[in-house]
Amino acid sequence: MEIFGRSRRQLTLIYSLIMCIFLIILISVVRMTMEWAMFSEQAQEILDAADSISDLRERYGQNPDMANDDRNSYKSTNDRLFFYIFDGDKRLVDFARASFRVESFILDNISNWDIEDGEMIVLTRPNEIGRTTSIMMTSKHLRIYGVNHVLYVGKDVTVMYSGLQKSTYILIFLGIVALISAAIFGHIMAGRAIIPLKIAYEKQKQFAADASHELRTPLAVVMASADLLLMDQSIKSPFLKQVIEDVKSEVQKMSKLVSDLLMVARSDNNALKVTIKKFDLGEMLNQNVRMMTPLAEKKNIKLSGENIKRVEIQADEQKIKQLILILVDNAIKYTPEGGSVTVRIENIADGKVTFSVQDSGIGIAKEDQDKVFERFYRVDKARSREIGGNGLGLSIASEIVRLHEGKISVESELGEGTKFIVELKMFFIKKD
Repeated sequence: MEIFGRSRRQLTLIYSLIMCIFLIILISVVRMTMEWAMFSEQAQEILDAADSISDLRERYGQNPDMANDDRNSYKSTNDRLFFYIFDGDKRLVDFARASFRVESFILDNISNWDIEDGEMIVLTRPNEIGRTTSIMMTSKHLRIYGVNHVLYVGKDVTVMYSGLQKSTYILIFLGIVALISAAIFGHIMAGRAIIPLKIAYEKQKQFAADASHELRTPLAVVMASADLLLMDQSIKSPFLKQVIEDVKSEVQKMSKLVSDLLMVARSDNNALKVTIKKFDLGEMLNQNVRMMTPLAEKKNIKLSGENIKRVEIQADEQKIKQLILILVDNAIKYTPEGGSVTVRIENIADGKVTFSVQDSGIGIAKEDQDKVFERFYRVDKARSREIGGNGLGLSIASEIVRLHEGKISVESELGEGTKFIVELKMFFIKKD
């Protein structure tokens, strides 16, 4: 059943969306945590190096006789660390150089330096092969020989950030694999969850078919009995005659409902058969307008046909007649007194014919338009009961169109009327 297939797809989609949101949040949190941990560790190493260099330089300024050999020991701890010391006149007085590939970039940034002592920044730039080089740096003021100097300490963290990027790609790949697996698992589980509903629906469907079939005979007997009572000359009481008329009217309504239910049950069981023959659709539309005109006139509704011309199609004549009757009857029911209903052939092209039934009735809200073809769905339930609607007519119309591999759609605005548009193949070929 399409309804269960659609429900299963919707459940799978909802589950997949939830998993997708969860994985995005998880990957983002893991990525930010890794970046924070890496940044904190590298920043602490640079700050420790800055403190060490500062202490050594200040002590050397206080004791000029100390051996100034800390540069080599400093570089031996990490060959990616570097520092530059400038005096108050921006002259370079000491350094442990960065890689020659990035030194000019670093010195350019130092010349425009505008951050507080101890503040950590990450400088990035594309390198020669198109990858991004990342430099983490900080600064610190110190006094040497009683003169203010500025120490700049940094580290090439390109490898760390490159590793972080690769880890992120791996996480994304694993997330996609997990999402696909979750979608497959969700689809399987949704199918299992729907099985009990499917079984219950099958039983309900069979019951509807059996009940509809069994009710036809007693309803026919009641109808025949009502006709006989109305013909009985011995019944003189106007009250009794009215009661019999009411019984007959209600039996007619019930018979129509039973017929509709039986058709729906047969469509569910794929038992609906189509008998293909050629006929004039234009003549059928005109005939329906003539047949429904008295009903329309009772409500002071103008029922007319426009652009209805001869057009031969190959389809099931009885079912297409039922389709047109449902649409016109529906339009008359939901159009207030003084309104109009128009039946029109819209287009004939590319082996297809399109006709429409338009009314000036109460209209259908946008949120209801996708549901009007569902069984037992009624936009205005209170009013539908007043006019005798059971919510099956448009569902049956949609099923007839589906059997003919056509299309049915609705255009409507509240208070401005409704237009049902049907597109059919002119030469429908039944598939076995």
